[in-house]
Amino acid sequence: MTLSKRHLHQAWRYFRRIHPWYFLGLAIVFGIISLVSLRHNNEQMVRLRDAVYAADKNGGDIEGALRDLREYVYGHMNTSLASGPNAVHPPIQLKYTYERLQQAQQNVLGQGNSALYDEAQAYCDKQTEIGSEVISCIQNYATSHGAQLAAIPSALYEFDFTSAKWSPDLAGWSLVVMVLAGLTFVVSALYRWLVKKYA
Repeated sequence: MTLSKRHLHQAWRYFRRIHPWYFLGLAIVFGIISLVSLRHNNEQMVRLRDAVYAADKNGGDIEGALRDLREYVYGHMNTSLASGPNAVHPPIQLKYTYERLQQAQQNVLGQGNSALYDEAQAYCDKQTEIGSEVISCIQNYATSHGAQLAAIPSALYEFDFTSAKWSPDLAGWSLVVMVLAGLTFVVSALYRWLVKKYA
């Protein structure tokens, strides 16, 4: 117990000799590192998102591309898929997958009803935008004209992943060091000011 008290006292004496501006400088350096790392995280997310869109367009491994994107977004800060007040939600909407699902719907109607599907699609394209509303519209149109379409779950072509609040990567740890250095600067600067004032 005495030994640990002596060590703590020695550490405190050493700490008092360090000027507060060193801690401020440390906070600034790690703040810059954190900002650069956060930007890198976002750029990597954009690359993975583009890979999802490319797989969707080319009929590639969409599941694998989505898995890579999801794991990266869940594990890294500053990887939000949508930003700004006018951002599309959900942010990942696979246009070509949706069109393939539409084609499958047309096949479900059968050979004799392909004209009905074309009518429904033409009607709904004027009424709504691409997304679940279009599917609903086509289903309602087909039903009202005597045909039945199977529902297409939006989970097949719309995706949204939540970015990590904090991640144990360079961005996360440099942010921790920046905050600790900033707090240490405040404490040590306040201590020096009190010592000068009451010495």
